[in-house]
Amino acid sequence: MKFHHAKQKLMEMDLNGCMVLNHLSHSGRVAIFFKIISRLGNGIFWYVMIIVAWLLQGLLYSLQMLYLIVGSTMGTVIYKVLKTKTVRPRPYQVHQLIRLGDDPLDYYSFPSGHTLHAVMATTMLGYAVPALLILMLPFTLLVAISRMVLGLHYPSDVAVGAILGALVATMIVFTAPFFNIML
Repeated sequence: MKFHHAKQKLMEMDLNGCMVLNHLSHSGRVAIFFKIISRLGNGIFWYVMIIVAWLLQGLLYSLQMLYLIVGSTMGTVIYKVLKTKTVRPRPYQVHQLIRLGDDPLDYYSFPSGHTLHAVMATTMLGYAVPALLILMLPFTLLVAISRMVLGLHYPSDVAVGAILGALVATMIVFTAPFFNIML
């Protein structure tokens, strides 16, 4: 009985966190800002960071780029499997008070793929080119927040996405042969 009560309390906190952040989208400017952040987080921002890293590191960075592709593929497989196994509906689908601020890329909420990839890319690219962290850390935080402001994810979706992204990146950075060779 205590477990059920604790689970219910966590679910309420998750919804409340989502509602507080989603309420920010009632301001048109805030909604547009986070929609742009979310869309840039679909890939454009990360492609630019990869190109900048490549320009700063030169062709020697090519092997690290392959590891980034492997990490991205692993992250995609992990979050797609989890989404199809957990089948958690998105907040806007379940709660009428949650306003949808952007079109979802898929149907389910758990975990946040945007956050997973943002944390993974920031960790890996930041390890290779620490100067890029000045741009990537704030952007990654904004991507994570955008997912809740736009009504697409609960805080727990974002938190688990961040943890998974960090785990994938850490595993690759510290176990992949030659990742550190050019640093």
